[in-house]
Amino acid sequence: MTFTEELIWRGFFHQTTYPDGGQNALNGSPLIFYWGVDPTADSMTVGNLAVAMLVRHFISHGHKAVLLVGGATGLIGDPDGKSRERELLSSEEVSVNKQRLVEQYRQLFTNLPFEIVDNYDWFKDIHFLDFLRDIGKHVPLSQMLGREFVNTRLKEEGGGLSYAEFSYILIQAYDFLKLYQDKGVRLQLCGSDQWGNSIAGVDLIRRIAGGEAHVYAAPLVVNSVTGQKFGKTETGAIWLDAAKTSPTQFYQFWINQPDEAVEGYLKIFTFMDKLMIEELMAKQQRDPGARPAQTALAAAVTDIVHGQQKTAAAVAVTDVLVGNKAVGDLDGTVLQELRSEIPVVSRSIGSELAEVLTAGGLATSKTDARQLISNNAISLNGQKTSREHLQADDFQTGRLLIRRGKAYRDTMLVELT
Repeated sequence: MTFTEELIWRGFFHQTTYPDGGQNALNGSPLIFYWGVDPTADSMTVGNLAVAMLVRHFISHGHKAVLLVGGATGLIGDPDGKSRERELLSSEEVSVNKQRLVEQYRQLFTNLPFEIVDNYDWFKDIHFLDFLRDIGKHVPLSQMLGREFVNTRLKEEGGGLSYAEFSYILIQAYDFLKLYQDKGVRLQLCGSDQWGNSIAGVDLIRRIAGGEAHVYAAPLVVNSVTGQKFGKTETGAIWLDAAKTSPTQFYQFWINQPDEAVEGYLKIFTFMDKLMIEELMAKQQRDPGARPAQTALAAAVTDIVHGQQKTAAAVAVTDVLVGNKAVGDLDGTVLQELRSEIPVVSRSIGSELAEVLTAGGLATSKTDARQLISNNAISLNGQKTSREHLQADDFQTGRLLIRRGKAYRDTMLVELT
């Protein structure tokens, strides 16, 4: 496959300003492109990761990346079609978020060439009147009023629109012009929700510099379980920051994906080639219960985001929780990861099981706990029990896993005092 054919096969193509889909420009000589993320949160999400993977493919095919941190645009907040305006962040919050995004850029693009820029560096000294005369004069109001989010917010049921949000498109358009003039950037990569902002930059470059620039937009990737986009403001967002979504939670998110979604995610979120994915899906079809495709997907994506050591720990913790590995066999690093994932209590041999279940949050009261035990809903290290007290042989190297029901999320760790 050519590069553009591979992008289409992987599901990265939504639309582009290239009349030929980019076949000549993207399959030819190296060009300089940029991708930007606003520091409206202290971490990127899986939605950002999808475009980051697109960026990595561009770098791998010889194109040169400029990665933008939106220190200026982050102070405004990208408007959308939702009924209310974003809450403004303080300059201190934006500063902290910027640093976190830079760290994530460096993790996601380890050992790859790229340059990081911050649009605050060129906006901080711009005078308002100069900006209106030199830039705003060249942006047609009809272009801005035609945006879908503007129409949605200005309708009766909308929450209105401030001048700051309305100006966001102009600010981002200037980013493209600035990078075009200073860095030789000729292409912007983005998600489909940024299409309008991005083509405004293309138009500004044409009007002010008389130059040609382009946009390549990837479709928004949707959570196959919730049907929502992978955004920062969505319920249950999957973050790339280990403090917000732990490596084990991140790994388990991918391993729990339904069969119908996994092939598409393998194409977008891993670097596996066509043959490898076809072989994995053939294994999946032969033995779907073994979930080989989900297992490979989870390991590959977690490795990209968190590194091999964290991935290995996430795999080991998951193996313990699903009963494929004994809790007594864990080493210190993995044991610490397990402790961070599930409730932990310290108890002695002979402790009442009902009291332990209540302390660990698997039961709301001792009465509830005794009911669970009598209903055969409690297991110790994977074995159902109806006993009322803990015994010495329940523990493996001083540790015991107790589960309520079948869901491995409803598990607690008991350690001998």
